[in-house]
Amino acid sequence: MSPDSIPASATSRRVHVEVAHDSAVKHVTGEARYVDDLPEPKGCLHAHLVVSPWAHARLTAIDAQPALALPGVYAVVTAADIPGVNDIGPIVPGEPLLPKDVVEYIGHPIAAVAAETPALARRAALLVRIEGEPLPAVLDLRAAYESEHWLRKPVEMRRGTAETVLPTAPIVLTGELEVGGQDHFYLETQVALAVPQEDRDMVVHSATQHPTDVQHLVARLLDVPQHAVTVEVRRMGGGFGGKESQATLIAGIAAILARRTGRPVKLRLDRDTDMIVTGKRHDFLLRWRVGVEPDGRILAVDMDLAARCGWSVDLSPAVISRALSHADNAYFYPHVRLRGLACKTNSQSNTAFRGFGGPQGMIGAEAMMDQIARSLGRNPLDVRRLNFYAPGTARDLTPYHQRVEHFRLLGMVERILASADYAARRKAVDAFNAASPVIRKGLALSPVKFGISFNKVELNQAGALIHVYADGSIRLNHGGTEMGQGLFVKVAQVVAEVFSVPLDTIKVTATTTDKVPNTSATAASSGSDLNGMAALAAAETIKGRLVGFAAEHFGVAADDVTFADGMVRAGNHAVTFAELVRMAYTARISLSSTGYYRTPKIHFDLATMRGHPFFYFALGVAVSEVAIDTLTGEWKALRTDILHDVGASLNPAIDRGQVEGGFIQGLGWLTLEELVWDKDGRLLTHAPSTYKIPTGRDLPLDFRVDLLADAPNEAPTVFRSKAVGEPPLMLAISVWLALRDAVASLAPAGYVPDLHAPATPERILWAVMAARAAAETKDTANEHA
Repeated sequence: MSPDSIPASATSRRVHVEVAHDSAVKHVTGEARYVDDLPEPKGCLHAHLVVSPWAHARLTAIDAQPALALPGVYAVVTAADIPGVNDIGPIVPGEPLLPKDVVEYIGHPIAAVAAETPALARRAALLVRIEGEPLPAVLDLRAAYESEHWLRKPVEMRRGTAETVLPTAPIVLTGELEVGGQDHFYLETQVALAVPQEDRDMVVHSATQHPTDVQHLVARLLDVPQHAVTVEVRRMGGGFGGKESQATLIAGIAAILARRTGRPVKLRLDRDTDMIVTGKRHDFLLRWRVGVEPDGRILAVDMDLAARCGWSVDLSPAVISRALSHADNAYFYPHVRLRGLACKTNSQSNTAFRGFGGPQGMIGAEAMMDQIARSLGRNPLDVRRLNFYAPGTARDLTPYHQRVEHFRLLGMVERILASADYAARRKAVDAFNAASPVIRKGLALSPVKFGISFNKVELNQAGALIHVYADGSIRLNHGGTEMGQGLFVKVAQVVAEVFSVPLDTIKVTATTTDKVPNTSATAASSGSDLNGMAALAAAETIKGRLVGFAAEHFGVAADDVTFADGMVRAGNHAVTFAELVRMAYTARISLSSTGYYRTPKIHFDLATMRGHPFFYFALGVAVSEVAIDTLTGEWKALRTDILHDVGASLNPAIDRGQVEGGFIQGLGWLTLEELVWDKDGRLLTHAPSTYKIPTGRDLPLDFRVDLLADAPNEAPTVFRSKAVGEPPLMLAISVWLALRDAVASLAPAGYVPDLHAPATPERILWAVMAARAAAETKDTANEHA
């Protein structure tokens, strides 16, 4: 079945229906096995890290003898012990697994210990003596931005001539927004188990979203061909991007210790170590100038997007690229210049996180829209509508020169305004605020237009492997990884649909590099799109062989062979699927096939920052209402209405869970989760006691989530579904905007609240105080007048 022939909808019992997550029962009973639950091989050692106490220093000595003197300690490895190339840079070289000369942040792993027990390894790590000469450190994003302390050269995305249009605009506004980072806080911390094999081979059980990357880089570290390393992962306890590139650090160290000792080695980070060592979501400093007409229509935008990258490049160029390509969100900028700045700081190397820069670019667009509306005394909703893309007109070209098609957002906005009773609630909120001196309410709507595909074109490919056994049971393997998001069950549904068999006929096996090679990370919301299509291709190949066999065996035309409800009918003949498979096996018909898929129609030139990087756009819209206590800054989400476009959902239950979970994680990023470093660059928020993630108490009191009905994807995706992993996170911007709206109710017309993210109670209280001060200043001015 070619992508273009995939039906937009189907009456099916296998796709477009709600099916429980394949591991749901195992999750709640504790039967689901993660890397740390695997039976430890005989002689397994445990590892612990030795980390830097300095934010920036030159290493002068490492003395491992006190640790090695402990009975039960088998090895201490440093950079000098790496047999291959000491580099795990996922995009560009220059990121050593262990530093040879210079440490770049507090928590930078310098060495690792292998011992008989985790406790002994921890004790031994504390005995390793390290000496160094402190060097100047850059610890603050703003300082790095203003001193042009870059990791990479600035990149620019532009269309038109913003620099010449801005000076002539009737109104020019300037703005700035600080957007904080976010820790992934996956339930399962980083972990790997490396088991040495014969012929210098290595099997690595890794909690990674990118088994191929771990395979390739571990092979580089061990100085062996890639075929000598097998990486396997059955499931992860959450990933959110944090286990895409950074899992290689853990797997690499475990593999080096396993090679050194000749014994299996497990490295599992405790929560504190994980948070201190690993990177976060990039915090951003956004600065803009925008030229507008008096009615709020944008004429030109000039925006800097400065990202705190930390000490190394990691995936930052791609994160910044996606931030630039989402700084328009759903709005057309006639003239635009966007500058992406990779700021180097002596802190953890920030990395992929759900949304991958898109949320930071998008909140810049929304803050700018809010500023335009409030500065001009206009309704923020009206200003947003005025600036929406208009496909099929001259107002449909993005800053990266891709035309916006299939833009359902206009109709979705109208639908949610009606279903959320927005107009009446807007009046009610204004009336409440006019009579309430302490508690203030806010109401806001925000849209989402999120591009689906990897920025790096070559990553948009996937493979699958399907075996049909003689009894009719099916084994499915593909390159995607399961981290709780429901990828495995959705791809299994696709295969069940092709063969028209019960879902329990199919066994989805652990992702492993010795079955499907050279796969891409499970990221960019592309897991179902890529792996579902690859599995579809493999299943269709086998089905085609079965059809041909049945047609010949029963003497009918191929078109007369149909599969339905576990049965195969060939003209007047009917057999079960299992019976046909047994017959085909006896006739020596191949019942195994690989499948491959590459996303069509996408291209992107990194030099010009132009192209068609996204296969399609995922869309959503949210309306949120909040209440704040102006005496304390505390707040509560009262109600959120969401309408999200998932195309023809493969599994509405799974997709609804992703929308709900993504929104709550976004709410945490924008209101609760605050990363704090001290003056020396030491992360202070490195445990659940000091870092707050959302709980059930932070949910909106009234939470309504709807999936857009009867809206198959116009792009030829697997059964016309749409990606859903990342886009819902950005719907939480509506909560942040509602908090700004509540603060603005305290100030005079034309006032723009000074509320950065995360909007913690402290920041809300500061914003309230500033708004009241503005009101008092206005009152005093009026009295004098």
